[in-house]
Amino acid sequence: MKWGSEQTWFRIAALSGAAAVAIGAFGAHGLKALLTENGTTATFQTAAAYHLSHTLAMLVPRARRDQALSACHFFALGIVFFSGSLYTLAITNQRWLGAVAPIGGTAFILGWLWLAKSAGNPPTGQKIE
Repeated sequence: MKWGSEQTWFRIAALSGAAAVAIGAFGAHGLKALLTENGTTATFQTAAAYHLSHTLAMLVPRARRDQALSACHFFALGIVFFSGSLYTLAITNQRWLGAVAPIGGTAFILGWLWLAKSAGNPPTGQKIE
């Protein structure tokens, strides 16, 4: 299993999707009191929304089957840095973690720009006519 293969990224997206749903449900139920006490419910919900939406975005390059697959790297980094820092901030109430989120936001933007850049390139084995 190669790190950059379509199959690997499909598995990563599938596992990330399962994790997004599980983490979101745990936050809504298991962490409800803590998040309310910390005043960070909205922060946690933002992390979960970006986590799930960019998990779905990781499936787009698989459909194109070309260099757009590199966008998955950016989306994965964005999930780790943006959603990860916000999840941790929401649970620990360590406000300095908010400074990490822009790194992930930048990775999300770069992923979308990478998809835009590759839009003019044909999927592997096909010609643009």
